[in-house]
Order: sequence, then C-alpha cells, then structure tokens
Amino acid sequence: MHHWFDSPPGRYLLAWEQACFDEAVVDIFGYHSLQLGVPLLDGLRANRMPYRWLALGQEVAGGASAAAQTPAEGAAAPQRQRQQAALLAEPVALPFAAASLDLIVLPHTLELSIDPHAALREVERVLMPEGRVVISGLNPTSLWGLRQRRARWYRHLGHGTPYLPEVGELIGYWRLRDWLRLLGFEVESTRFGCYRPAVRNAQWLERFGWMDALGEKWWPILGAAYFLVAVKRVHGMRLLNPAWRSSRQRAATTVPLANSTNSSKNGRGPRRHLDGQEPLASRPCGAGAASDPGGCAP
Repeated sequence: MHHWFDSPPGRYLLAWEQACFDEAVVDIFGYHSLQLGVPLLDGLRANRMPYRWLALGQEVAGGASAAAQTPAEGAAAPQRQRQQAALLAEPVALPFAAASLDLIVLPHTLELSIDPHAALREVERVLMPEGRVVISGLNPTSLWGLRQRRARWYRHLGHGTPYLPEVGELIGYWRLRDWLRLLGFEVESTRFGCYRPAVRNAQWLERFGWMDALGEKWWPILGAAYFLVAVKRVHGMRLLNPAWRSSRQRAATTVPLANSTNSSKNGRGPRRHLDGQEPLASRPCGAGAASDPGGCAP
C-alpha cells in the first residue's frame, strides 16, 4: 500500500489524514501511545505523551525499508525518513500487557490486517479504561469505492486495473461502528473527507478541489475516507449496603409505678399495674385469700 501512497491520489489522502490525526491526538493525554502500521503517516506527531511507538508488521516493515531506498517525489521523502519503527508486531498479537496503553492509532491498519476482528479485540485488551483508539479507513460507499468495484468487474473480463491498493475487503463506517460497540467502545467523533473524483492525474485533482467544500456540506457520508475516535468504556460497580430493616422499630420501655403511700396521701386511689390488677399492698382480704394467703393487706 505504501507504493500507492506515492501516487497523486495517495498523497492527497495522506495530507487529509495527517491533518485529522494532528487535530485529534493533540489533546489526548496519558503516558503510552502506539501507532500500528503505515510509516508514511506520523499519527502521533502532535501528541505530547512521553512514550510514543510505531509498530510494523514484518511485511509492512520490509516494504517500507525498500521504499525508503527509492527516490521519492515531493514532500513524501522527509516524512518517510522521520518514521522509525520501534518494534515489529502484528496487530492480532501485541506484546503489551492488558490495560497498559492510553492511545492507539490505526491508519488503515484494519484493512491491511489478516483478521480485523482479532485486531480490534487485541486493541481493546491493551487499552486502559477511558483510553482512545483513532482509526482511519477507505470508504466503500464513495466515488473511489465505486471505481474500485468497477475495476474488479473489469478484471473478471480480462482487463482493467484497480484504482485503490489491493488490500482486503474495505470496511465500511457503519460496519466498523457496530464492531466497536460490541467491544464496549463509544464513538466520540467522526469525519469524512476526500470528495474529489477518482482520477490519477495531479492536475485534475487540483481542478476538482472545489468539491471538498461542497461534499462536506451536501454529501458528507460519501467521502473517500473516514476518520473516527472511539473511547473504551468500562462500567464500574457500586456496592450497596443491604437493607436489613424496612422501618425503624421502637425500643421497648418500662413504665414506672408510683408508690402506693404517696398516692393515698395525695387523695388518689392506688395506681394499677399495666395488666389492670391492683398492687399487692392495697389488695383487700377476701375470697382470694385462701388461694393466695400472702396476697392481702394486713
């Protein structure tokens, strides 16, 4: 794919994506960030994290080293020399512990991966909670995607060359959004761009420059490329204390009894107990004396 980025439409796409990455990652803070693939694009250039790495697969690293030895056109040469791979790793098996990275940049990484589902699961594993992943890709529902499908039909007939690089299946934006939701990501922002027609000549691309402003306003989802930022959400757990009592209970209290002597002096009768019976000291002798000899007053 790095050979196609040296073409006029490839440089046009890289310029738009570079501006999007610079704007998206400048305010993302943390300690560790990683870019997977595409050394021609410096997705972490504007980021201020202390540790920033570029990881390339074995095939991509070999192709990038071969491209760096060839003479380049325009402003692509210094950018190609600045990007140095820090490690060789495949997106489906990253050599990082779980929840250890704050930011991951995927410029066309899923399109070049042998298993984009496994690559996204690996990204979810190594990202910290509230970490961010920035993804860019080619939009199949665009003028460029339409020409790519037409070229594939012509190739079945024996002629025709593809306009876009020969990668795996192009992943649409809505399809990628569903994958991210299944893994617990929340899409924070989305952009579409590159509305110029699928032409190979640089002069014709410049002539159709007015279509970028109109396309962003009138047909925004039909851009040749999409760009999104997603946040990894991890739902927390709150412990609730058990409600042992539904209502407050009254504490049992004893009722004090006044002395019978003081009650007789005050001119009032003897105060009864709570059960309705008179105190033993004021109970007269009578029929109950036989059964309760000690229960009558002297």
